[in-house]
This record gives sequence, C-alpha cells and structure tokens, in this order.
Amino acid sequence: MKLVVQAFVSLDGVVQGPGGPDEDRSGGFRHGGWAAPYFDEAMLGEIFASMSAIDALLLGRRTYEIFAAHFPHQGPDDPVASRFNQVPKYVATHEPGALAWAGSQRLDHDVAGQVARLKQQPGQELHVHGSGTLVQSLLREGLVDELRLWWFPVVLGAGKRLFGNDSQASSFTLAQHQAYGSGVSYQRYVRRGELDYGYMGAEQPSSEEIERQRKVAAGDG
Repeated sequence: MKLVVQAFVSLDGVVQGPGGPDEDRSGGFRHGGWAAPYFDEAMLGEIFASMSAIDALLLGRRTYEIFAAHFPHQGPDDPVASRFNQVPKYVATHEPGALAWAGSQRLDHDVAGQVARLKQQPGQELHVHGSGTLVQSLLREGLVDELRLWWFPVVLGAGKRLFGNDSQASSFTLAQHQAYGSGVSYQRYVRRGELDYGYMGAEQPSSEEIERQRKVAAGDG
C-alpha cells in the first residue's frame, strides 16, 4: 500500500481544527472550524471519489477519537463513513484505554517500523487524515508516498502546522491540481525522490559542483 496524507491546510500551513470550533482547542487555539465555510459539492465529490481506494486508515489518537465519535453512528448512505467503518484502523498512541471503533488496532512502539511493514501489505492506499503530530513523524522518516493538500484561502497566524523543521528533504511531482470557486486549491503530489540542486541565473556551475552541493546538503560532504 502507498501511504497517502490528506490534509486541509491554511495558507500559513496550519492544520489544527479545520472541522469545528471544539475539534481541537489545545494550545488555546480559537479558530476551530475555519475550513467549513469553504466546502462545496465539487470538493465533496473529489473526496468521495477517493474513498474506494482506501484499504486502511492510520491515525493519531486525537483524530481517532474525533472520528470514532462520529463515523460509526452514520448511515450506510454516507460514502465516507461506510468506507471508514469497513477498513482497518491503525492508531499511533501510547495512551491507555480501549479502542472501541470496530477494526481498530494500536501502534504503541516503533511506529515508523510498523508503518513501514504496513506499507508492504497488499492493498492500494493507507490513508492519514488529520493527525498532525503523526504526519510530521512520517515526513521525518520519509514514509509518505503522496500528499493530497487542500489549501484554504485563510491565514490563521497560530496553530499546529503540517510541516515541522525536521521533515526529510525530498522532492514531489505535481500529479493533479484543481481550483474551486470557493477559493480552495487542491494539489496532489507524488513522491519523486531526492532533491535536485542548481543555480538561478546565467552562470551555471559544473555538474561536479552541483553534486558536491548535493552531498553537503545531505550531510555526506
């Protein structure tokens, strides 16, 4: 399975509490629900269309609790709930307590190693939704194969951000882009590999110099 991160992101990179005022008030966050006014039928259609490829969910504990309090209580006509309720749920958490949502399994040690093994299992996509702290750890370990980012036309100024300062340096290919009438922009990025380096301007360095700079940036030189 490929590991897919799907996130709702403000222009300044915040992913905290997009869905409702009380979704996540930690750290004194007061802008909960900032994404809700921008959803339209076209956006929902894109999200619904992606459901059939999800063969498992990987969630942090806070996102898991939010999902577990909602999706099991939705009817079979809800395309998101019907898929989420069906697939296995892997929860990265050290916190005690039962995982009541059917099909849930705890990952409480060597999460990176366990996720790497999950990716080797048969299936199409292992999805991460929300779970900002978990996403940062997956980016740090270079485990993310695809980023599906919904950029909303808001600046929040504070809150938990998608990217930390220790993400593994890597490059992605833009595989899909869609702009919506509400001002939301959707980009799907597929992992390509290591970074390329070069100079902007007329003076171009030799290939040997570019390779030297690549090694320095990677800590090999």
